[in-house]
Amino acid sequence: MKRKNILWLIITLTLFSVYVDLPAKLNLRKEISFTGLDFKIGPIVFKRPTDVKKGLDLQGGTHLVFSADMNGVEEKNRDEALKASQTNIEKRVNYFGVSEAIVQTAKTENDFRLIVELPGVTDVNQAIDLIGKTAQLEFRTENPDQKTATESGEYFLKTDLTGKDLKRSFVDFDQNTSEPVVGLEFNSEGAKKFGEITAQNVGKMVAIYLDGLPVSIPKVEEAITGGNAVIRGSFDLKSAKQLSIQLNAGALPVPISLIEQRNIGASLGNESVQKSVRAGLIGLLMVIAFMWAYYGKLGLLADLALINYGLITLALYKLIPVTLTLPGIAGFLLSVGMAVDANILIFERMKEEKRMGKPLLVAMELGFGRAWDSIRDANVCTLITAFILFNPFNWTFLNVSGMVRGFALTLALGIAVSLFTGIVVTRTLIRVFYKG
Repeated sequence: MKRKNILWLIITLTLFSVYVDLPAKLNLRKEISFTGLDFKIGPIVFKRPTDVKKGLDLQGGTHLVFSADMNGVEEKNRDEALKASQTNIEKRVNYFGVSEAIVQTAKTENDFRLIVELPGVTDVNQAIDLIGKTAQLEFRTENPDQKTATESGEYFLKTDLTGKDLKRSFVDFDQNTSEPVVGLEFNSEGAKKFGEITAQNVGKMVAIYLDGLPVSIPKVEEAITGGNAVIRGSFDLKSAKQLSIQLNAGALPVPISLIEQRNIGASLGNESVQKSVRAGLIGLLMVIAFMWAYYGKLGLLADLALINYGLITLALYKLIPVTLTLPGIAGFLLSVGMAVDANILIFERMKEEKRMGKPLLVAMELGFGRAWDSIRDANVCTLITAFILFNPFNWTFLNVSGMVRGFALTLALGIAVSLFTGIVVTRTLIRVFYKG
């Protein structure tokens, strides 16, 4: 009964993986087609992923390298400033809607760089402007000394209310003109400051500056204590949204400048994917043919487990989701060969036990049990290597390349799934269907 329960669990998992792996639109014939395939159970809605996320080398996009100017930052604080810049840029590209963007840091002795990869980005100039601008928000009040203001040009004086006091920013529309405006909502401290500033300047101008330039100079009609403000200017919807994104992400702690830009075309990625898929199918068929020819019925059961492995792995790529790059595909193809490695060790141990005169069922159980030590040690060593290559803690003395990390991630996932299919799936199939 227990074996049948495990078998049904494997069948259910396989069918679910097939469901996830199906494309959004499937046309088998003119009269047989599927579109959507999402389902709902009560209040729970399952939206099936439509495709595997593609990396920069497969999808095309933009590779940008920025240099961070650390001249105004103390040496002990430079690492922290670079990390803060990375965090703010990640926020900006996420708000911008770039899926699976990669933002990394790199440094030598006096060279601090930020590497940004934007898959599928078409408006490169807008992305560069969005990432590079500092978006320093300031509120300034009228200079009461008009003579000093005329001589120095400082018609407005800085206050202690800045973008640091901002809780969130959003795009709204003026009720009178229907033009886009940028709404501001301050935190508790910012609301208090803004209330004091407006109360002290009723009937006067309060200027809103962005990066040292005035973008709006409204007249205060009454004290505003609710902690909300509006920036009006010559905005269209696109520019209002971009300003809101910059304000939400915060100002960059250090100035950055673009030093390298590379555009990668999707045609190269498509060609590479086709060749990689072709190589993967050839390799998979060769492995299946070898296992069937050499081990007979046992090999056929191992092939079924291998197909199950492929279905589960692809489903995980779509559900996590994994950003697939060419090195990532290489990691998957490498793990295909390793997926049957456990079966080979088990089958050879079974042969040894049978040659020693053990009955089939005993030889099978001993084969699985005694091969486990070798399988465990080999896969743990590979997982340690994948962990080092992935470098999850961003250690500077190790690799930080996104593509190498993609290889490590797909390899580690492949090993984890192969352990499940090689031990659980194959063992269950042999117990239920193999009679010697």
